Amino acid sequence: MEKDYYKILGVDRNASEEEIKKSYRKLAMKYHPDRNKGDKKAEEKFKEISEAYAVLSDKEKRKQYDTFGSAGFQQRYSQEDIFRGFDFSNIFREFGFGGGFENIFGQRTGRPGGGFRTYTFHRGGQPFDYGDPFSRQAEGFGPVRGEDRLYELPLTLKEAALGAEKQLTFSTGKKMEKVMVKIPAGITTGKKLRIPGKGEPSPTGGPNGDLYIQIKVLEDPVFKVEDQNLLVEKEIPFSQAVLGTKVEVPTLEGKSLQVKVPPGTQPSARLRLKGYGLPGLGGKPRGDLMVKIQVKVPKKLTERQKKLVEDLAAEGL
Repeated sequence: MEKDYYKILGVDRNASEEEIKKSYRKLAMKYHPDRNKGDKKAEEKFKEISEAYAVLSDKEKRKQYDTFGSAGFQQRYSQEDIFRGFDFSNIFREFGFGGGFENIFGQRTGRPGGGFRTYTFHRGGQPFDYGDPFSRQAEGFGPVRGEDRLYELPLTLKEAALGAEKQLTFSTGKKMEKVMVKIPAGITTGKKLRIPGKGEPSPTGGPNGDLYIQIKVLEDPVFKVEDQNLLVEKEIPFSQAVLGTKVEVPTLEGKSLQVKVPPGTQPSARLRLKGYGLPGLGGKPRGDLMVKIQVKVPKKLTERQKKLVEDLAAEGL
């Protein structure tokens, strides 16, 4: 579902950081759970405006949102990504919210001495789940973890389907670092791989963040992808479509299969080669290879060919 974060916060797309902050504070005061005890709608609204503020208050996330739009942004950023680095405790203290933090997350966050906890999210966790998807790190009572890094990795269809090992080179502060990544067979565009400790260094001497590798599968010149199936087109003359023939069909592994085209095959008919498609992640069965038959119609004929076609036409073909 597309989300218009500007509309949610009631600000113009050219709004300044201060205007965005001011609007969020006003709405947060209105919908904060402490002021709306037991009101689920207000609670959902509070979550919605907090998500919008987490994006628009971050320069890089806002830039990505403005560049790719809501749909493109949602493909690049999970809820986990959206709230990563968003410090609720500082926001709440700055805006003067008291005692409501535990109501929002379903956990106690106050501590003797008035300390608060900063929440970071496990992979796949939802920032507003009421279970325990959080790992907690006390703010002010230890070093802060570094930010996570996102790396987009383009792969050929063969690499994504069959698996591969790729060497990545990226900058970590003042030096370049290399890391080998094993790509699991059957991975698809948008999936992410996590490498712990290869993110940004901590500004206070704490642990590094993580490196998230986002997969982008490139278009293939031979095969088209349809879910877990692969589609390849083969063109044959009209006579072979009528009489039947055999065609050579390539596979993703680089092999060649001989496929029988039955007599009377119609244009755009599909022949199925079971189990030659894309492998599935997590033990799912492999897809199929679909051969789409295209019947070639010549643009020019010799005199003999023309005469033969005319004879066929006279016979009702």
